[in-house]
Amino acid sequence: MYALCVLLWLLCLFPSDRACDGPGRDDLLLCRSCGHEVALDSDASFVASRLALSHRNITMIGDRRVPVQLFENPQGFQFEVVTFRKADVHKHWPADGRFTWYPGYSWTVATCPQCSAHLGWAFQPSDWPETVTEQQFDDSKQTFVALVIDRLLQENFAATLLVTPKSFRS
Repeated sequence: MYALCVLLWLLCLFPSDRACDGPGRDDLLLCRSCGHEVALDSDASFVASRLALSHRNITMIGDRRVPVQLFENPQGFQFEVVTFRKADVHKHWPADGRFTWYPGYSWTVATCPQCSAHLGWAFQPSDWPETVTEQQFDDSKQTFVALVIDRLLQENFAATLLVTPKSFRS
């Protein structure tokens, strides 16, 4: 019995293993700065750009491999991003169509609504008004959010970093 308990405990330590998750549960991605729940893995939706410097697949969300694109801004800073259909981020309108990584789309900065850390960018069609409501953005199938992978943390992985002190164990 003890060996079975130890085996189950070890299985729960690994973020890619779903033995401890409920059926159909989505993995959460958190803001690396504060832990705010930013996105669900089921909302990842690849939007290809011909302006990407490179493209690769990584295992980022549970067992799923997701496409990552590398972009460079006009100041020379490079960012690896994953695109999501939606994410819980604060969008800083007005949107700007200059220097966009996705032709036909305008962008605005996206930050964590809890700690204001820069997480990525929100993209909307260029022919839209510069400022739209959150509801209009979220309800549209034409919008997406590109989140910087270095600024996110898997919830399952974060849980493995927490250690219960021996004095609190029974």
